[in-house]
Amino acid sequence: MGSKKKNASNGSVNDNMEWYDDGQQYEEDEVYSAQAEKRSFKNVLLNIGLKVVSVAAAAAIIIALGVNLPIVAYRTVSGNEVVVENISYLDTIKRAQPAILQEGELEKPAPEAVDELDLKQEVIEKQDEHNDGLNLDQIVEGQYTLLFMGMDESGMLSDVNWIFQFDLFAGTMNVLQIPRDSFMPDYANLSTGKFNSVYGSGQEQGVTQLQRVVNCIEESFCVVIDCYVKLDCEDIKHIVDSVGGVPITLPEEIVYEADKVLPAGEQVLTGEQSEWFIRFRREYDEGDIGRVKAQRIFLAAAMERLLNMGEAGLMDAMEEIYDNEWLATDLSLAEMSMLADFASKRLTLDSVNIFMVPGEGAMWNGQSVYSIHKNETIDIINGYFRPYQNEVYPEESTITELIPEGQYLDNTNDGNKENLDDISNGDTDAGRQNIYS
Repeated sequence: MGSKKKNASNGSVNDNMEWYDDGQQYEEDEVYSAQAEKRSFKNVLLNIGLKVVSVAAAAAIIIALGVNLPIVAYRTVSGNEVVVENISYLDTIKRAQPAILQEGELEKPAPEAVDELDLKQEVIEKQDEHNDGLNLDQIVEGQYTLLFMGMDESGMLSDVNWIFQFDLFAGTMNVLQIPRDSFMPDYANLSTGKFNSVYGSGQEQGVTQLQRVVNCIEESFCVVIDCYVKLDCEDIKHIVDSVGGVPITLPEEIVYEADKVLPAGEQVLTGEQSEWFIRFRREYDEGDIGRVKAQRIFLAAAMERLLNMGEAGLMDAMEEIYDNEWLATDLSLAEMSMLADFASKRLTLDSVNIFMVPGEGAMWNGQSVYSIHKNETIDIINGYFRPYQNEVYPEESTITELIPEGQYLDNTNDGNKENLDDISNGDTDAGRQNIYS
């Protein structure tokens, strides 16, 4: 056994002043050995932990470098050309626009053209703060405006034309319906003069078909468009089925064809039935305008269905829609996610208002057209679709009135406004009146 020096008063001492107690010394050696083993075990664990952390850190660095290195050939559209650039895997996820190649990108105002937007002073201040909560590429800070177009069987005529404007500061959305027969002689096909022909055979050359429609809208209605969604009529049924159908209450029976009947009352429309309802107009008292009004019922029902799905459900549906290329859009997956998040968390049916461009039916070159009431239209634009821009004057709009003010024969569609919650509950003209002949 080893020895240990002690004070003489604590035990016996030999000639060299060394104190021995074999029993006690053995116990102390055992304790010392156990402590040494514990320290050794801790050191082993520490070494293993350091190695694991080092490997994990190295892996994280390698992954970070990998996803951020510009090694992916990314395709996008600039004007009429497909552009390929090398970007990282992370950027591909953020910037992915799987449905853009069909129609391309929209032209956006240059930074020096911001003054032409005539922004309100408080908006200029908000632009510096970036406090709307969404990292969307907005032309006007605080609002995001989407053009939705539904095409006919030919794919060349836009029979459904809606402008959806998200007010990101207020947490609301306004929708403007543009009747397909709206008289647009400066933009439309020269033989028909109708808005729905602008896409396929409009007069402006040197731009994409989609851009031609956007230019017509921005110059006529003085509303800037941030993005678009274009949908062919055949794909409506696929999209509706992807969200599980649309619960709806129809005010009257609809006989689309002899063997295609939608009964009155509560039901869940399948994708195919939704197509019947959206496109039906034969027996409406007001023809195409009756269809526009009836489509508000579908919009209210579809909005309610989408809001009830939540963000996760919306994104699952959007992934399926993107994968199958059921629509064309310049929205990236990240932007779609942000809009879904905004809609699911901030929008309610009573925060969504819908308007139709005021006007009345008229004849032009043997064609039945819809003559827009210019002043009433600009009043709606100023009141609801330019929340962060100063008011625009009617003379700044390129709208052409076939029937001039003072000679109107029908003011039924002037100043119209309906709330989607009221429509859903049947408390509006679209929701409760018999709109059939």
